[in-house]
Amino acid sequence: MQRSNVMTTCMGIAPYNGLGEEMGKIKMPDDAPERGFQRVPHQPSQPPPKKKLSLATALGPGLITGASDDDPSGVATYSQMGAQFGFGMLWTMLFSFPLMVAIQEISALIGRVTGKGIAANMKCCFPAWLTFGVVGLMLVANVVNLGADVGAMGAAAILMLPGSSKFYAVGLGLVSTVLIVFVPYDRYVFFLKWLTFALFSYVAVVFCVHVQWSKALLATVVPHMEWNKDFIGGIVAILGTTISPYLFFWQSSEEVEEEERDPDQKPLIKAPRQAAYQIPRIRLDTFIGMGFSQMVAFFIILSVATTLHAKGVTDIQTAEQAAAALRPVAGPATFLLFALGIIGTGMLAVPVLAGSAAYAVGETAGWPVGLERKPYQAKGFYLILALSMLIGISMNFMHINMIKALIWSAILNGVTAGPIMVVMMLMGHKKEIMGQFTLSKGLTAVGWLATAVMLLCALGLIWTSL
Repeated sequence: MQRSNVMTTCMGIAPYNGLGEEMGKIKMPDDAPERGFQRVPHQPSQPPPKKKLSLATALGPGLITGASDDDPSGVATYSQMGAQFGFGMLWTMLFSFPLMVAIQEISALIGRVTGKGIAANMKCCFPAWLTFGVVGLMLVANVVNLGADVGAMGAAAILMLPGSSKFYAVGLGLVSTVLIVFVPYDRYVFFLKWLTFALFSYVAVVFCVHVQWSKALLATVVPHMEWNKDFIGGIVAILGTTISPYLFFWQSSEEVEEEERDPDQKPLIKAPRQAAYQIPRIRLDTFIGMGFSQMVAFFIILSVATTLHAKGVTDIQTAEQAAAALRPVAGPATFLLFALGIIGTGMLAVPVLAGSAAYAVGETAGWPVGLERKPYQAKGFYLILALSMLIGISMNFMHINMIKALIWSAILNGVTAGPIMVVMMLMGHKKEIMGQFTLSKGLTAVGWLATAVMLLCALGLIWTSL
Protein backbone atom coordinates (compact mmCIF):
# COMPACT_ATOMS: atom_id res chain seq x y z
CA MET A 1 0.00 0.00 0.00
CA GLN A 2 1.35 3.47 -0.93
CA ARG A 3 2.31 5.85 1.84
CA SER A 4 -0.40 8.35 0.93
CA ASN A 5 -3.07 5.64 1.15
CA VAL A 6 -1.73 4.48 4.57
CA MET A 7 -1.97 8.00 5.95
CA THR A 8 -5.46 8.64 4.64
CA THR A 9 -6.66 5.28 5.99
CA CYS A 10 -5.19 6.03 9.40
CA MET A 11 -7.03 9.36 9.38
CA GLY A 12 -10.31 7.65 8.61
CA ILE A 13 -10.54 8.85 5.02
CA ALA A 14 -11.15 6.40 2.22
CA PRO A 15 -8.13 6.37 -0.11
CA TYR A 16 -8.54 7.91 -3.63
CA ASN A 17 -7.18 5.52 -6.21
CA GLY A 18 -6.93 8.12 -9.04
CA LEU A 19 -8.75 5.85 -11.51
CA GLY A 20 -11.47 8.31 -12.44
CA GLU A 21 -13.51 8.57 -9.21
CA GLU A 22 -14.84 12.02 -8.51
CA MET A 23 -13.29 13.73 -5.56
CA GLY A 24 -16.77 14.66 -4.35
CA LYS A 25 -17.50 10.98 -3.63
CA ILE A 26 -14.73 10.68 -1.02
CA LYS A 27 -16.29 10.29 2.42
CA MET A 28 -15.01 12.81 4.95
CA PRO A 29 -15.00 11.72 8.62
CA ASP A 30 -17.58 13.30 10.93
CA ASP A 31 -14.89 14.91 13.05
CA ALA A 32 -13.01 16.32 10.09
CA PRO A 33 -13.67 20.01 10.98
CA GLU A 34 -12.24 19.44 14.45
CA ARG A 35 -9.08 17.97 12.93
CA GLY A 36 -8.41 20.94 10.64
CA PHE A 37 -10.34 19.85 7.53
CA GLN A 38 -13.11 21.82 5.87
CA ARG A 39 -15.85 20.57 3.64
CA VAL A 40 -15.51 22.21 0.25
CA PRO A 41 -18.52 21.74 -2.02
CA HIS A 42 -17.73 20.17 -5.37
CA GLN A 43 -17.23 22.83 -8.08
CA PRO A 44 -17.75 21.78 -11.67
CA SER A 45 -14.84 22.82 -13.92
CA GLN A 46 -15.44 26.08 -15.79
CA PRO A 47 -13.98 26.95 -19.20
CA PRO A 48 -11.37 29.73 -19.07
CA PRO A 49 -12.81 33.21 -19.71
CA LYS A 50 -12.66 34.33 -23.30
CA LYS A 51 -9.99 36.91 -24.03
CA LYS A 52 -11.51 40.03 -25.54
CA LEU A 53 -10.03 41.38 -28.76
CA SER A 54 -9.29 45.10 -28.69
CA LEU A 55 -7.25 47.45 -30.85
CA ALA A 56 -4.71 47.96 -28.07
CA THR A 57 -4.08 44.24 -27.60
CA ALA A 58 -4.24 43.36 -31.31
CA LEU A 59 -1.54 45.67 -32.65
CA GLY A 60 1.91 44.12 -32.68
CA PRO A 61 3.99 42.38 -35.36
CA GLY A 62 1.67 43.49 -38.17
CA LEU A 63 1.88 47.17 -37.27
CA ILE A 64 5.67 47.07 -36.93
CA THR A 65 5.96 45.21 -40.24
CA GLY A 66 3.76 47.77 -41.98
CA ALA A 67 5.71 50.70 -40.54
CA SER A 68 9.04 49.20 -41.55
CA ASP A 69 7.71 48.66 -45.09
CA ASP A 70 7.90 52.43 -45.67
CA ASP A 71 11.68 52.30 -45.40
CA PRO A 72 14.01 54.65 -47.32
CA SER A 73 13.82 52.27 -50.29
CA GLY A 74 10.04 52.63 -50.26
CA VAL A 75 10.12 56.42 -49.92
CA ALA A 76 12.60 56.72 -52.80
CA THR A 77 10.65 54.32 -55.02
CA TYR A 78 7.28 56.00 -54.42
CA SER A 79 8.87 59.43 -54.94
CA GLN A 80 10.50 58.41 -58.22
CA MET A 81 7.29 56.85 -59.51
CA GLY A 82 5.32 59.98 -58.62
CA ALA A 83 7.85 62.20 -60.36
CA GLN A 84 8.20 59.99 -63.44
CA PHE A 85 4.59 58.94 -64.06
CA GLY A 86 2.51 61.47 -62.14
CA PHE A 87 -0.83 59.98 -61.11
CA GLY A 88 -0.20 56.99 -63.40
CA MET A 89 0.95 54.71 -60.55
CA LEU A 90 -1.69 55.57 -57.94
CA TRP A 91 -3.81 52.54 -58.87
CA THR A 92 -1.04 50.21 -57.72
CA MET A 93 -1.67 51.24 -54.10
CA LEU A 94 -5.32 50.19 -54.18
CA PHE A 95 -4.55 47.08 -56.22
CA SER A 96 -1.67 45.85 -54.04
CA PHE A 97 -3.33 46.46 -50.66
CA PRO A 98 -5.44 43.24 -50.45
CA LEU A 99 -2.54 41.25 -51.93
CA MET A 100 -0.19 42.63 -49.31
CA VAL A 101 -2.63 41.96 -46.46
CA ALA A 102 -3.23 38.36 -47.59
CA ILE A 103 0.41 37.36 -47.98
CA GLN A 104 1.41 38.96 -44.67
CA GLU A 105 -1.50 37.27 -42.90
CA ILE A 106 -0.35 33.94 -44.33
CA SER A 107 3.18 34.62 -43.08
CA ALA A 108 1.91 35.43 -39.60
CA LEU A 109 -0.36 32.36 -39.52
CA ILE A 110 2.51 30.04 -40.42
CA GLY A 111 4.48 31.34 -37.45
CA ARG A 112 1.60 31.40 -34.95
CA VAL A 113 0.16 28.02 -35.90
CA THR A 114 3.45 26.10 -35.93
CA GLY A 115 5.54 28.01 -33.39
CA LYS A 116 8.32 28.14 -36.00
CA GLY A 117 9.40 30.66 -38.62
CA ILE A 118 9.18 30.18 -42.39
CA ALA A 119 12.73 28.87 -42.81
CA ALA A 120 12.36 26.36 -39.95
CA ASN A 121 9.15 25.00 -41.50
CA MET A 122 10.76 24.76 -44.92
CA LYS A 123 13.66 22.81 -43.46
CA CYS A 124 11.23 20.21 -42.07
CA CYS A 125 9.08 19.63 -45.13
CA PHE A 126 10.97 20.67 -48.28
CA PRO A 127 14.21 19.51 -49.94
CA ALA A 128 17.40 21.11 -48.64
CA TRP A 129 18.22 22.65 -52.04
CA LEU A 130 14.88 24.48 -52.07
CA THR A 131 15.32 25.78 -48.53
CA PHE A 132 18.84 27.01 -49.23
CA GLY A 133 17.73 28.55 -52.53
CA VAL A 134 14.85 30.51 -50.99
CA VAL A 135 16.92 31.68 -48.02
CA GLY A 136 19.75 32.64 -50.38
CA LEU A 137 17.42 34.74 -52.56
CA MET A 138 16.11 36.55 -49.51
CA LEU A 139 19.62 37.16 -48.16
CA VAL A 140 20.85 38.78 -51.37
CA ALA A 141 17.78 41.03 -51.60
CA ASN A 142 18.06 41.93 -47.91
CA VAL A 143 21.72 42.90 -47.98
CA VAL A 144 21.27 45.09 -51.08
CA ASN A 145 18.17 46.71 -49.54
CA LEU A 146 19.98 47.19 -46.23
CA GLY A 147 22.98 48.83 -47.87
CA ALA A 148 20.77 51.16 -49.89
CA ASP A 149 18.76 52.12 -46.79
CA VAL A 150 21.89 52.88 -44.74
CA GLY A 151 23.26 54.97 -47.61
CA ALA A 152 19.99 56.90 -47.85
CA MET A 153 20.13 57.64 -44.13
CA GLY A 154 23.64 59.05 -44.60
CA ALA A 155 22.51 61.15 -47.57
CA ALA A 156 19.59 62.49 -45.54
CA ALA A 157 21.83 63.34 -42.58
CA ILE A 158 23.96 65.78 -44.61
CA LEU A 159 20.79 67.77 -45.38
CA MET A 160 20.88 68.78 -41.70
CA LEU A 161 24.52 68.44 -40.66
CA PRO A 162 27.93 69.16 -42.21
CA GLY A 163 30.20 66.29 -43.13
CA SER A 164 30.33 63.20 -45.35
CA SER A 165 27.32 61.03 -46.15
CA LYS A 166 29.56 57.93 -45.86
CA PHE A 167 30.54 58.96 -42.34
CA TYR A 168 26.91 59.25 -41.29
CA ALA A 169 25.98 56.02 -43.10
CA VAL A 170 28.64 54.09 -41.18
CA GLY A 171 27.73 55.79 -37.89
CA LEU A 172 23.98 55.24 -38.20
CA GLY A 173 24.50 51.66 -39.35
CA LEU A 174 26.72 50.85 -36.37
CA VAL A 175 24.34 52.59 -33.95
CA SER A 176 21.46 50.53 -35.36
CA THR A 177 23.48 47.35 -34.86
CA VAL A 178 24.38 48.15 -31.26
CA LEU A 179 20.83 49.13 -30.36
CA ILE A 180 19.21 46.05 -31.87
CA VAL A 181 21.70 43.76 -30.14
CA PHE A 182 21.55 45.29 -26.68
CA VAL A 183 18.10 46.92 -26.47
CA PRO A 184 14.90 44.81 -26.61
CA TYR A 185 13.30 45.50 -29.95
CA ASP A 186 9.86 46.39 -28.54
CA ARG A 187 11.43 49.26 -26.56
CA TYR A 188 13.59 50.32 -29.48
CA VAL A 189 10.58 50.52 -31.80
CA PHE A 190 8.52 52.51 -29.30
CA PHE A 191 10.80 55.54 -29.69
CA LEU A 192 11.52 55.19 -33.40
CA LYS A 193 7.83 55.17 -34.33
CA TRP A 194 7.69 58.86 -33.40
CA LEU A 195 10.38 59.73 -35.95
CA THR A 196 8.46 57.97 -38.71
CA PHE A 197 5.53 60.34 -38.15
CA ALA A 198 7.58 62.86 -40.15
CA LEU A 199 6.38 60.94 -43.22
CA PHE A 200 2.86 62.19 -42.53
CA SER A 201 4.11 65.52 -43.86
CA TYR A 202 3.48 64.00 -47.31
CA VAL A 203 -0.18 63.75 -46.31
CA ALA A 204 -0.18 67.42 -45.34
CA VAL A 205 1.35 68.44 -48.69
CA VAL A 206 -1.78 67.57 -50.67
CA PHE A 207 -3.81 69.98 -48.52
CA CYS A 208 -1.35 72.83 -49.14
CA VAL A 209 -1.23 72.66 -52.94
CA HIS A 210 -3.79 72.43 -55.69
CA VAL A 211 -4.51 68.76 -56.40
CA GLN A 212 -6.58 67.72 -59.39
CA TRP A 213 -8.66 65.39 -57.26
CA SER A 214 -10.92 64.18 -60.06
CA LYS A 215 -7.89 62.99 -62.06
CA ALA A 216 -6.16 61.59 -58.98
CA LEU A 217 -9.19 59.56 -57.88
CA LEU A 218 -9.82 58.31 -61.43
CA ALA A 219 -6.17 57.22 -61.68
CA THR A 220 -6.56 55.39 -58.35
CA VAL A 221 -9.50 53.22 -59.44
CA VAL A 222 -8.76 52.86 -63.18
CA PRO A 223 -5.42 51.15 -63.92
CA HIS A 224 -3.10 52.83 -66.40
CA MET A 225 -0.59 50.65 -68.29
CA GLU A 226 2.34 51.33 -70.56
CA TRP A 227 4.08 48.35 -72.16
CA ASN A 228 7.66 49.48 -71.89
CA LYS A 229 10.67 48.68 -69.72
CA ASP A 230 10.43 51.79 -67.53
CA PHE A 231 6.75 51.39 -66.66
CA ILE A 232 6.91 47.63 -66.05
CA GLY A 233 10.09 48.16 -64.01
CA GLY A 234 8.24 50.80 -62.00
CA ILE A 235 5.39 48.41 -61.21
CA VAL A 236 7.87 45.71 -60.16
CA ALA A 237 9.68 48.26 -57.95
CA ILE A 238 6.45 49.38 -56.27
CA LEU A 239 5.25 45.82 -55.69
CA GLY A 240 8.73 44.80 -54.58
CA THR A 241 8.95 47.51 -51.94
CA THR A 242 5.33 46.80 -50.90
CA ILE A 243 5.40 42.98 -50.91
CA SER A 244 8.98 42.31 -49.83
CA PRO A 245 10.43 38.90 -48.88
CA TYR A 246 12.02 40.19 -45.69
CA LEU A 247 8.57 41.19 -44.41
CA PHE A 248 7.34 37.58 -44.77
CA PHE A 249 10.16 36.15 -42.68
CA TRP A 250 10.01 38.98 -40.16
CA GLN A 251 6.29 38.86 -39.31
CA SER A 252 6.28 35.07 -39.13
CA SER A 253 9.23 34.99 -36.72
CA GLU A 254 7.85 37.85 -34.63
CA GLU A 255 4.62 35.89 -34.12
CA VAL A 256 6.76 33.05 -32.78
CA GLU A 257 8.53 35.45 -30.41
CA GLU A 258 5.21 36.87 -29.21
CA GLU A 259 3.97 33.37 -28.43
CA GLU A 260 7.18 32.34 -26.63
CA ARG A 261 7.12 35.52 -24.55
CA ASP A 262 3.77 34.62 -22.98
CA PRO A 263 3.84 31.41 -20.89
CA ASP A 264 0.06 31.01 -21.32
CA GLN A 265 0.34 30.85 -25.11
CA LYS A 266 1.27 27.88 -27.27
CA PRO A 267 1.41 27.23 -31.03
CA LEU A 268 -2.13 26.85 -32.33
CA ILE A 269 -1.40 23.36 -33.61
CA LYS A 270 -0.88 22.38 -29.95
CA ALA A 271 -3.54 24.66 -28.42
CA PRO A 272 -6.31 24.98 -31.04
CA ARG A 273 -8.72 26.66 -28.59
CA GLN A 274 -6.52 29.76 -28.65
CA ALA A 275 -7.26 30.20 -32.36
CA ALA A 276 -10.62 31.88 -31.61
CA TYR A 277 -8.68 34.87 -30.32
CA GLN A 278 -5.35 34.66 -32.16
CA ILE A 279 -6.55 34.37 -35.76
CA PRO A 280 -8.85 37.46 -35.61
CA ARG A 281 -6.03 39.30 -33.80
CA ILE A 282 -3.57 38.50 -36.57
CA ARG A 283 -6.09 39.58 -39.21
CA LEU A 284 -6.79 42.92 -37.50
CA ASP A 285 -3.13 43.60 -36.74
CA THR A 286 -2.10 42.88 -40.32
CA PHE A 287 -4.95 44.86 -41.87
CA ILE A 288 -4.17 47.98 -39.84
CA GLY A 289 -0.39 47.66 -40.25
CA MET A 290 -0.58 47.27 -44.04
CA GLY A 291 -3.26 49.97 -44.25
CA PHE A 292 -0.93 52.42 -42.48
CA SER A 293 1.87 51.50 -44.88
CA GLN A 294 -0.23 51.91 -48.03
CA MET A 295 -1.78 55.19 -46.88
CA VAL A 296 1.67 56.77 -46.47
CA ALA A 297 2.81 55.34 -49.82
CA PHE A 298 -0.28 56.67 -51.60
CA PHE A 299 0.28 60.20 -50.33
CA ILE A 300 3.99 60.14 -51.20
CA ILE A 301 3.15 59.36 -54.84
CA LEU A 302 0.31 61.89 -54.86
CA SER A 303 2.34 64.72 -53.29
CA VAL A 304 5.38 64.21 -55.55
CA ALA A 305 3.17 63.94 -58.63
CA THR A 306 1.43 67.19 -57.67
CA THR A 307 4.61 69.14 -56.89
CA LEU A 308 7.60 67.80 -58.87
CA HIS A 309 5.98 66.02 -61.84
CA ALA A 310 3.67 68.98 -62.43
CA LYS A 311 6.78 71.22 -62.71
CA GLY A 312 8.54 68.93 -65.16
CA VAL A 313 10.83 67.14 -62.66
CA THR A 314 10.54 63.52 -63.78
CA ASP A 315 13.81 61.98 -62.60
CA ILE A 316 14.95 62.17 -58.98
CA GLN A 317 18.71 61.79 -58.64
CA THR A 318 19.43 63.13 -55.16
CA ALA A 319 17.97 63.29 -51.66
CA GLU A 320 17.57 67.06 -52.11
CA GLN A 321 15.26 66.48 -55.07
CA ALA A 322 13.24 63.90 -53.17
CA ALA A 323 12.87 66.30 -50.27
CA ALA A 324 11.70 69.14 -52.52
CA ALA A 325 8.18 67.69 -52.66
CA LEU A 326 7.72 68.72 -49.01
CA ARG A 327 8.51 72.39 -49.62
CA PRO A 328 4.85 73.54 -49.85
CA VAL A 329 4.15 72.40 -46.29
CA ALA A 330 7.60 72.58 -44.68
CA GLY A 331 9.16 75.63 -46.33
CA PRO A 332 12.67 76.23 -44.92
CA ALA A 333 12.28 73.11 -42.76
CA THR A 334 11.84 70.90 -45.84
CA PHE A 335 15.20 69.17 -45.54
CA LEU A 336 14.87 68.75 -41.77
CA LEU A 337 11.49 67.07 -42.08
CA PHE A 338 12.61 64.81 -44.93
CA ALA A 339 15.82 63.86 -43.13
CA LEU A 340 14.00 62.96 -39.92
CA GLY A 341 11.54 60.83 -41.84
CA ILE A 342 14.25 58.95 -43.76
CA ILE A 343 16.45 58.43 -40.70
CA GLY A 344 13.45 57.35 -38.59
CA THR A 345 12.18 54.84 -41.15
CA GLY A 346 15.73 53.64 -41.77
CA MET A 347 16.43 53.05 -38.07
CA LEU A 348 13.16 51.11 -37.91
CA ALA A 349 13.64 49.09 -41.11
CA VAL A 350 17.37 48.31 -40.97
CA PRO A 351 17.03 46.04 -37.90
CA VAL A 352 14.05 44.34 -39.56
CA LEU A 353 16.13 43.65 -42.68
CA ALA A 354 19.12 42.37 -40.73
CA GLY A 355 16.90 40.54 -38.23
CA SER A 356 14.88 38.71 -40.90
CA ALA A 357 18.14 37.54 -42.51
CA ALA A 358 19.37 36.29 -39.14
CA TYR A 359 16.06 34.49 -38.47
CA ALA A 360 16.18 32.75 -41.85
CA VAL A 361 19.80 31.60 -41.58
CA GLY A 362 19.52 30.69 -37.90
CA GLU A 363 16.36 28.63 -38.36
CA THR A 364 17.86 26.86 -41.37
CA ALA A 365 20.98 26.01 -39.38
CA GLY A 366 18.97 24.97 -36.31
CA TRP A 367 20.50 27.65 -34.07
CA PRO A 368 18.73 29.42 -31.19
CA VAL A 369 17.18 32.59 -32.64
CA GLY A 370 15.33 35.62 -31.33
CA LEU A 371 15.81 39.28 -30.51
CA GLU A 372 14.62 38.63 -26.98
CA ARG A 373 17.62 36.36 -26.39
CA LYS A 374 20.89 37.74 -25.07
CA PRO A 375 23.86 37.68 -27.50
CA TYR A 376 25.53 34.84 -25.59
CA GLN A 377 22.29 32.80 -25.89
CA ALA A 378 22.10 33.11 -29.70
CA LYS A 379 25.64 33.70 -30.94
CA GLY A 380 25.05 32.50 -34.50
CA PHE A 381 21.86 34.54 -34.84
CA TYR A 382 23.55 37.78 -33.78
CA LEU A 383 26.63 37.00 -35.87
CA ILE A 384 24.51 36.82 -39.05
CA LEU A 385 22.71 40.00 -38.02
CA ALA A 386 26.01 41.85 -37.55
CA LEU A 387 27.53 40.48 -40.79
CA SER A 388 24.46 41.54 -42.79
CA MET A 389 24.80 45.05 -41.36
CA LEU A 390 28.53 45.23 -42.10
CA ILE A 391 28.15 44.03 -45.69
CA GLY A 392 25.33 46.50 -46.24
CA ILE A 393 27.40 49.35 -44.80
CA SER A 394 30.37 48.43 -47.00
CA MET A 395 28.21 48.89 -50.12
CA ASN A 396 28.31 52.61 -49.48
CA PHE A 397 31.97 52.73 -50.52
CA MET A 398 31.25 51.49 -54.03
CA HIS A 399 30.38 54.91 -55.50
CA ILE A 400 26.75 53.98 -56.15
CA ASN A 401 23.97 56.55 -56.60
CA MET A 402 21.92 55.88 -53.46
CA ILE A 403 18.56 56.94 -54.92
CA LYS A 404 19.06 54.56 -57.84
CA ALA A 405 20.29 51.84 -55.47
CA LEU A 406 17.10 52.20 -53.42
CA ILE A 407 14.95 51.72 -56.50
CA TRP A 408 17.00 48.78 -57.76
CA SER A 409 16.75 47.12 -54.35
CA ALA A 410 12.97 47.41 -54.63
CA ILE A 411 13.08 45.80 -58.09
CA LEU A 412 15.28 42.99 -56.72
CA ASN A 413 12.75 42.39 -53.94
CA GLY A 414 9.99 42.24 -56.53
CA VAL A 415 11.82 39.65 -58.62
CA THR A 416 12.71 37.41 -55.65
CA ALA A 417 9.30 37.65 -53.91
CA GLY A 418 7.42 35.42 -56.39
CA PRO A 419 9.36 32.15 -55.88
CA ILE A 420 9.33 32.63 -52.11
CA MET A 421 5.57 33.20 -52.15
CA VAL A 422 5.03 29.96 -54.11
CA VAL A 423 6.80 28.04 -51.34
CA MET A 424 4.76 29.83 -48.65
CA MET A 425 1.48 29.03 -50.37
CA LEU A 426 2.42 25.36 -50.66
CA MET A 427 3.45 25.41 -47.00
CA GLY A 428 0.10 26.89 -45.96
CA HIS A 429 -1.73 23.89 -47.45
CA LYS A 430 0.40 21.15 -45.92
CA LYS A 431 -1.46 19.45 -43.07
CA GLU A 432 1.81 18.15 -41.65
CA ILE A 433 2.75 21.82 -41.12
CA MET A 434 -0.55 23.59 -40.45
CA GLY A 435 -2.68 20.75 -39.05
CA GLN A 436 -6.34 21.79 -39.01
CA PHE A 437 -5.37 25.40 -39.73
CA THR A 438 -4.58 25.08 -43.43
CA LEU A 439 -5.40 28.23 -45.39
CA SER A 440 -9.05 29.10 -45.98
CA LYS A 441 -10.47 29.29 -49.50
CA GLY A 442 -10.59 33.08 -49.46
CA LEU A 443 -7.04 33.48 -48.21
CA THR A 444 -5.88 30.85 -50.69
CA ALA A 445 -7.47 32.69 -53.62
CA VAL A 446 -5.99 36.08 -52.76
CA GLY A 447 -2.63 34.56 -51.80
CA TRP A 448 -2.26 32.77 -55.12
CA LEU A 449 -3.40 35.93 -56.95
CA ALA A 450 -0.66 37.91 -55.19
CA THR A 451 1.87 35.21 -56.10
CA ALA A 452 0.80 35.18 -59.75
CA VAL A 453 1.00 38.98 -59.96
CA MET A 454 4.55 39.04 -58.58
CA LEU A 455 5.69 36.27 -60.95
CA LEU A 456 4.05 37.90 -63.99
CA CYS A 457 5.55 41.30 -63.20
CA ALA A 458 9.02 39.79 -62.90
CA LEU A 459 8.56 37.95 -66.21
CA GLY A 460 7.23 41.14 -67.79
CA LEU A 461 10.33 43.04 -66.67
CA ILE A 462 12.59 40.39 -68.19
CA TRP A 463 10.57 40.37 -71.42
CA THR A 464 10.63 44.16 -71.86
CA SER A 465 14.37 44.22 -71.10
CA LEU A 466 15.27 41.82 -73.92
